[in-house]
This record gives sequence, C-alpha cells and structure tokens, in this order.
Amino acid sequence: MIEKDNKQIIRAWTFYDWANSVFPLVIMSAVFPNYYDYITTHDEAGKMIGHTVSFLGREFENQNIYSFVYAFALLMVVLITPVLSGIADFLGNKKSFLRFFCYLGSASCMCLFFFGRNHLELSFIPFITATIGYWASLVYYNSYLPEIASSQNQDKVSARGFSMGYFGSSLLLIICLIGILFFKKNDASGLGFFRVEYSFLLTGLWWIGFAQYTFRNLPKKNNIAHREKTTGFIYRGFKELFSVFNQIKNMIYLRRFLFSYFFYNMGVQTVMVVAVLFARNEIEWGTGDAAEKAKTTSLIISILIIQFIGILGAFAFSRISGKIGNIFSIMIAIIIWILICLFTYFSVYLPMHFYIVAVSVGFVMGGIQSLSRSTYSKLLPETKDHASFFSFYDVMEKLGIILGTVSFGLISEIVGGMRQSLLSLILFFVIGFFGLLFVPKTIKQKE
Repeated sequence: MIEKDNKQIIRAWTFYDWANSVFPLVIMSAVFPNYYDYITTHDEAGKMIGHTVSFLGREFENQNIYSFVYAFALLMVVLITPVLSGIADFLGNKKSFLRFFCYLGSASCMCLFFFGRNHLELSFIPFITATIGYWASLVYYNSYLPEIASSQNQDKVSARGFSMGYFGSSLLLIICLIGILFFKKNDASGLGFFRVEYSFLLTGLWWIGFAQYTFRNLPKKNNIAHREKTTGFIYRGFKELFSVFNQIKNMIYLRRFLFSYFFYNMGVQTVMVVAVLFARNEIEWGTGDAAEKAKTTSLIISILIIQFIGILGAFAFSRISGKIGNIFSIMIAIIIWILICLFTYFSVYLPMHFYIVAVSVGFVMGGIQSLSRSTYSKLLPETKDHASFFSFYDVMEKLGIILGTVSFGLISEIVGGMRQSLLSLILFFVIGFFGLLFVPKTIKQKE
C-alpha cells in the first residue's frame, strides 16, 4: 500500500509537473507556435511569402494546419492510452508506462530541432509523437493523485503540482527568451550562438532530466494486489475500460460532472492551443523586421505573464474551493472565461489588449485545471484501478480538445479569420456552466 500524504512521495509526484510542463509552455504555447508561424510565412531570406502552405497535396492556411495536426495527435492518444492504462492497472506497473511516454515526448521535442517548412508532413511527425508522449504520460501521472493524497488534501496537492509546473516551465522559457534576445546566432555583436531551435533541445533535456527525480522516488507499484501475469493483456485493457464505463453510467453525479467538463475544458484547451497564433494573425503589430521581432518577444512575455499569474490563480482557487466548494469555484472560473472570450472578440485588436487577456487567462487557467482534476478524483468510487478511471477522464478531455480545435480551425478556414471562431468557444463554456448546475455543490469526502 502507498502511504497517503507522505511528503517525499508528494514532492516526487509534483516534481513531474516541474519536468513535463515545459512541453505545453515552450512547444505548445510560446516558442514553437511563433517559430512555426514565421518559417511557414517567410522564405530563407526572411521575406514574407504569405500564410498558405501545402500539406498532403492541398493548400491550407498555416494556422489551421497546426490545429488539425494537433487534433490528429490527440486522436492517437485517445486510441492507445485507454488500452495501455488498463494493462498498467492490471500489471501494477504504471510508473513504467509513465517513464516510457516521458522518454518518447522528450526525445520528440529534441527532434523538432530539424523542423522545416519543406515537407511539412515529415516535419510534423516529432510534434505528433511529442504530443502523444506528453498527454499519455499525464494519464498515469494524474492517476497517482487519489493514491498519494487523502481526499481533503487533493485540492492542495493538485494545485501544488500545477504551480510547480508553472514555475519550472517559466524558468526554462526565461532561459530560452534570454538566448533568443541576446545570444541569437548571427547577432551583430558577433557573440551570437543561440538558435531558436535550441529551445526545443533544451525542452527535451529539461523534461527527461528532472523527471528522473520522480522516477526514483515515486512508488513503483500502485495500490493493487499481485495478479498472475497471463496472456491477453490487450483484451484485459479493454475490459478494464469497459468496466469503468459501466460504473460511471450508474454514477449520476460523476456522469454529469464529466459532461460539463467535456465542454468547458474544450474551451480552455482550445484557447491554450490557438492563443499565440490568434495574436500573431488578428492583432495589429505593424510591419517590417522590427515589428516581427517585437511581436515574437511580446507574445513570449505574455505567455510568461500567464504562467506566473497561473501560480497565483491555482492557489487562489484552491483557497476559494475550501470556502465555497469545488463546483461553485469552477462555475466562477467559467464565467470569467466567458467574459474573456467576449472581450477578446469585441475589443482585442492591439498588443495592450492582449496583455489584459493574458493576465485574465493566467488567473483562471491554473485554477480551473487544478480543481477539475481534484474534483474528478473526489467523485471517484472506492477503487484500486485509478489508472483506468483517469484514462476515461483523459479520453473525455482529448475528445473535447479534438472537437474544439477542429471546429475552431474549420470556422477559421471557412470565414477566413480566427476571430469568429471565438463564438464557438463561448458556446462550449456556456454548456459546461449549465451542466454544473446539476452537480451537487458539496462533495462528500471519502476519508
């Protein structure tokens, strides 16, 4: 049995957030989207050539291809992790799966060093495998939460994990930003040695390096009795997932929460994926090389603002939930998200407006993610197969992100701009809010 509320185990668990959060920050949010947008809209001489790219024999807007490829990577996660998590629960070795997907994701990040606009189909392969590695590892990582923390401490431990992730990933992003601004290769001072692509190498090394502390100190076996290892593991994986589905069907409040989570998280995750590309294409930054540099720098700084405000937000909502409960706290966060989308749709045209949005997003982003994870954990029945339950949670999350990013990209492709796509995000948040009205506002503690 794993000892709950053990400080060393909790520290090891939260440290994986420190390690792997560099992927969503550097690769998904800050550096890679800017890099991708630049190299797909400029030639080798730095001359603007337009936003249209060739992909699989068709012409697309570059930002829409980014959304579609990300959705495809998530679809792969949905297809493979339920089976693997069921097998991990059966064997009691989910830490091995956590380690495997960590190594896959970190190695793929380093391979993004070779990303180029020519043959985008091949260039996107490490982006796809890095996305799979990140999200698949989170299935096993999240499933440890109810095993290492008592119910009354899960909000605090979950918030601590997110805050560790925000701080650690922000530290690496600052290192990358210093390299890009002051030590960029071919700098006029002659001191330049840093290429933007080095950020992808550092991300992979950071992820795999700091994860070793987690792997060394996190318990190898989950709370599960020894089972005889027989053949038919794939079948057993499906059986575990189907068992979870049957249990959730009969748990009305958990089912209602997942319905709501499906929609509001669809909006949250889509915002995180497209925020930088939206800002690059829908905000007036000026023209010329100086404006391009200012745009990239400003967007990276805005992402840093989101990260540091996110640390405050995660703990603030943890305290709020202690006073008014998880569900009411999540509902407040959703209302703020709706106001952010409305403000962005009607008013965000200049960089200063985007900074206002960045501060607001940072405050609610960490809070709603942390509370969602801990709320789901509290609603779970007494069980030892946590990986299978969190696999189901992960499937719901990924299906929502796929639908959100694809709908955002399709609307953008049809109307020729990303601003109108914000209306679909508002709809997702509204549905999620009304879904929570039918979930009990007080969650009974299991311990």
